Order: sequence, then C-alpha cells, then structure tokens
Amino acid sequence: MKAAVYYGPQDIRCTDIPDPVIRSDHEMLVKVTATSICGSDLHLYRGALDGIMEKGKSQTGHELIGEVVEVGKSVGRFKQGDRVSMGYSVSCGHCYMCEVGQTAHCETTKNAVYGFGIPFGSINGTHAEALIVPHADGHAMNVPKGIPDEAAVTLSCNLPSAIIANRLADIQVGENVALVGCGPTGMMTLDIALHRGPGRVVVLDKVAHRLDVVRKKGGVAIDANQEDWKEKALAETGGRGFDKVIEVVGYPETLQMCLDLVRPGGTVAAIGVFCDSTFNLNLADVFLRNISLHMNGFANAQPYMWEALRLMERGVINPQEYFSHAFELADVDKAFSVFHQKSDSAMKVLIRP
Repeated sequence: MKAAVYYGPQDIRCTDIPDPVIRSDHEMLVKVTATSICGSDLHLYRGALDGIMEKGKSQTGHELIGEVVEVGKSVGRFKQGDRVSMGYSVSCGHCYMCEVGQTAHCETTKNAVYGFGIPFGSINGTHAEALIVPHADGHAMNVPKGIPDEAAVTLSCNLPSAIIANRLADIQVGENVALVGCGPTGMMTLDIALHRGPGRVVVLDKVAHRLDVVRKKGGVAIDANQEDWKEKALAETGGRGFDKVIEVVGYPETLQMCLDLVRPGGTVAAIGVFCDSTFNLNLADVFLRNISLHMNGFANAQPYMWEALRLMERGVINPQEYFSHAFELADVDKAFSVFHQKSDSAMKVLIRP
C-alpha cells in the first residue's frame, strides 16, 4: 500500500510499504478516509526529531478519520464498516495511568504515539491508505456520519488539545487573556476561550493571514515580528499583564513570551510540543510573581474526544473552517511543504489516500 515515510529533514515521501495485517487480538485494521498534518508533525519535518526516526521506514501522521475493515477477536466496541477516529497516542484504557486520565502515559503501550518514531513505539502512521489501531477498544471512538471529514480528523489531537488548554487556563468571566500562536489548534483554543466570557483577548502570531482571522473573530491581533509586540500587548491590560496566557507553539522563545505577558498571580498554560531539552527558566521570577505554570504538550487527548465531538455536533466549534487545502496522499511532500511554509494562505491541510 501507499504510505508517507520519513527519509530526513524536509524529506517525507509517499512510498510503497507492505499492507498492514492484524497480529494481535486487540488490534483493528482501518482504511484511512482522510488525515491531516498537525503542527507537531512539523517538528519532524524540520528535523528537530531526526535522531528518533528510522529513515526510510518510520511512518508519519497521527490524525484520522477512517472505516473499520477488520477487527481482532478481543475487540468488542467496533465492527466492520464503522466510521472511526482515535487518540493520537495509543492507550489501553485500563492501566493505572489510563484510569486516572493520563492516557499519553499509558503503562501498557509505554507512551506509544502514531507516526513519531522509535522511542514512541515505532507505531504506524495515519498518512497511509490503511493502518493498524492497537488496543482499539481503549482509545478509538465511533464518529457519526454527520460530522465532516475535515472536522472529524481534529478529534485525534487538535480539538481535544484546545479543550485541555482552556481547562488548564480556567478562564473566568471578564479575565484578560493572551494567546501565543494561532495555528489550527490555537484557533480552536481561541474559539473555546471566546465562549467563556473573557475580557480582552489578545493573540500573537507571525503569520499575517492567521492574524486576519483573529480580527474577524473579535480578538486583538498583534504581529510578533514587530519589535514592540510586548508593549502593544501589555498596553491592552494597562501594563498589568494578562490574567491567563495560553501557549500553542512549542518553542523556548514563545514560552518566554508567555512569562513576559502574565501578571503576578496569573496562569500560563503551555500546550505546544517542546523539542528543546533546556530552557532558562527564572525560578525566582516565577516564584516571586506567584505564577502557575502548566506544561501539557504531551496531551492526554483521548479523555476529551467525546467532549470534542459534542462541541462539533452542537455547532459550538466548526473545525472544518480552518481547512484551506486538500492533497492526495501521493502529494504528501507538497502538503508538508505548503503547511510548513504557510504559503498560499494555508491554515490546515486535508490529505486523502
């Protein structure tokens, strides 16, 4: 079958690999209807995780909407023909960590993640014509036919992460909020935040067409390329700083931006995927300013998939509005390039086998 395989930085190709086959009773075989590229996939594309990928073998992709082709003997929640999605990390659903909601730290699967290389279980990816979903009963879910493919693929990662960001920030009515990064997950985070009755909402990003969307939604958009971005942002709070700041990028500099913007006693919720091993955190500053800092890039998506589906079904969130481009699987290299470069006003891309 056809699948996307990592060959090196900025070198992800569609190639032929052996057809996936069920080998354990807890697995199911799923035909991929549609998939996408997550912002965290760009860390792979840029080469930040080059050392953990087996070149010419490691598959990519962790967002899915598909159809069940075959189920193992112990799979009880799904049958052939079901329309399904699954959490980006493989979780069994019954170990201690799964029971307490830390599904990304499943003790059975040992932090396995679809399409993220050797240390994360060497699991197959969703950028393929089909894939094996292990421990299917533990982290997959049925998806109603009324949910568009473009929305359904965000159930694996984007929308649950946006829900988590808002829960960690715990925005109260009237509070001033800053959001650093407004890619697809950032936009969904903004959509949810706006429903919580905030006061001033300021969004910082470096991509002009993203900031245009923010303005249409009623947020204050600030170009982080400008030297005076900090002064402009703080001016929206009278210089005091923001009650809540949410980070959805995953770079040391964007985390520092959050710490520069939060007020004493405020909260920073960082859900970006950080690949850097070090960060010069000023502990005295965080301590003396009573800052609450939440790091949640390795998100426990599965427990929030049902809530994400409910938001879609009730029309509260419409993730499909952020899909600007569609590609065939054979053109996955072009899809990565467009999404990485943000060319042609790209927001989020849909990939169909």
